[in-house]
Amino acid sequence: MEAADNLILVAGLLLLLSIFAGLASSRIGAPLLLVFLGLGMLAGEDGPGGIDFDDFRLTYFIGSIALAVILFDGGLRTRKDNFDLARWPALVLATVGVVVTAGVTGAAASLALDVGWLEGFLVGTIVASTDAAAVFFLLHLKGLRLRPRTNASLEVESGLNDPMAVFLTLLTIELLTHGGTALELRHATHFVVGIVGGAALGWAAGHALSWMINRLELAPGLYPILAMAGALFLFGFAQTIGSSGFMAVYLAGLVLGNQRHKAHQLIGRFHDGLAWLAQITMFLILGLLVTPSELVPIAGPAVAVALVLVLVARPLAVLICLAPFRFAWSERLFISWVGLRGAVPIFLGTIPVLAGVPGAHAYFGVAFVVVLVSLVVQGWTIGGAARVLGVELPPAPEPSARADIDLPVQDGSQLAVFTVADGSEAASRGLGRLVIPETARVLAMIHEGRPVTPEAVRGLAPGDAVLVLADAPALAVMDRMFGRRADGARGGDLLGDFQVQGDTPAQAVAALYGFAAPGEPALTIAGHLERRLGTHPVVGDRVREGEIELIVAATEGDRIALVGIDLTPDERAWALLRARLRRLLPRRRRRPAGKEDGAEVVAERPPEPAPGAAQP
Repeated sequence: MEAADNLILVAGLLLLLSIFAGLASSRIGAPLLLVFLGLGMLAGEDGPGGIDFDDFRLTYFIGSIALAVILFDGGLRTRKDNFDLARWPALVLATVGVVVTAGVTGAAASLALDVGWLEGFLVGTIVASTDAAAVFFLLHLKGLRLRPRTNASLEVESGLNDPMAVFLTLLTIELLTHGGTALELRHATHFVVGIVGGAALGWAAGHALSWMINRLELAPGLYPILAMAGALFLFGFAQTIGSSGFMAVYLAGLVLGNQRHKAHQLIGRFHDGLAWLAQITMFLILGLLVTPSELVPIAGPAVAVALVLVLVARPLAVLICLAPFRFAWSERLFISWVGLRGAVPIFLGTIPVLAGVPGAHAYFGVAFVVVLVSLVVQGWTIGGAARVLGVELPPAPEPSARADIDLPVQDGSQLAVFTVADGSEAASRGLGRLVIPETARVLAMIHEGRPVTPEAVRGLAPGDAVLVLADAPALAVMDRMFGRRADGARGGDLLGDFQVQGDTPAQAVAALYGFAAPGEPALTIAGHLERRLGTHPVVGDRVREGEIELIVAATEGDRIALVGIDLTPDERAWALLRARLRRLLPRRRRRPAGKEDGAEVVAERPPEPAPGAAQP
């Protein structure tokens, strides 16, 4: 009894310390996952806590559950549009990219650790995959808003590449323990069954969970439990029959998160907290498992392996895999840099230990050092890299205070109540000047505390409530209208000097800015830009036209809604790079405003924008 009480006391204390340490770390920009890992190490046998923990089997069990929960939550939060946008580049990165990364890193590990090529390849496979937990949490926690294609590629890749890393790790362990050196047909069959079977199970389970949630009448608090139980059962079942549980739970979450069901918000909020708990628990356990004093003999070779992975293997894999796709060089460089390693490599590092592979403890230590280097070097510099490479977008408006009403509507629409936020577009423009989507209907309003009809209201005030009937895309548009605008939302350096509406005639813009006008008088500037891109447009895409660049500044569905005009693209690119580098360096003492070397500085006015342009 006393031992159980002490265990509960220690577990609760570590969780509390993790939360408070996370609050402190956010002020200095430290990666939160690194804080959890460090706290576990401090509680371990070499730290002040002195807890002697070396149970690899229990770590594997807890890690499996935690990863299942995190991947399921990641699938729930991945929008279908994002998945469709990035599925092919992400799939190539998750397969070919993992193999290339494992091969290059394995060669470096073989030389650095002075082991055979197969043992080195095992180290490479352990650390080859980007970590879903690290990518999901670090991108979201830092509040980065990236170009949609870049963001989607990183998230979808991290959700899909674990099965390949697990397969390669298990395959290499089998070759090492059974003395084989060649691949056989059964290995390829096992891989296909694992990936395809896991995908099929995940797709079916996601639809089954959605069906059960809509059909069963349960207490509200049981719907999230049902989803969690279904995800854990799916993971265990898939692993038992030889399929990939990692693939299955991620795709099940993706399907469920994009289906209409009556417990969407309940499940989302519950699994957000559950994913946090899984993340903290997993990193604390992994920190407890490692003994820092045992890492000293392999620290040098392990750091060398980590640097090859970060600076050579990952960039090479990204350049090869993204070559067939229309990614800008800045996007490729950023995706190369954000190949974050987290709990998965350490989790995979426990498998050789459990399998009895000679030297497995050293491989586990190398994986731990690689994760530390990745979190420190890459995790600490994500924001700066996004700004320097120009893949960061201006902050989006904060989500509106919206309450969904679960009432059956035959055409697939949904009832929702929006609360007008202070500083939102709705509060500043008024209802009559808002561009309401065609598929949305404003049914009723509460204005200044009184129920009124929409026709009787000329302006909206913060705190007013608006009842809307709309489909999912229209509700997303109205979220931005009623949510408070984020500070610094102009983003002129990223989306051009100013923007014009997408329906502005292309010939009018061409005549004003001196590029070759398209021969069709009815063609809009959005249509011209879409034609030049030749692919699905995403915010941040650029096309050069004479001395200017046209930029996708905003989209509505698959269409361009706003086109940015960059008047001096070459000069701006160098100026932005210099400015971003200056922000990363210590600031010098500023000269008096308006003076530069004794001369008065006069701002140059940009040319007048095209008719219908919106000034930034």
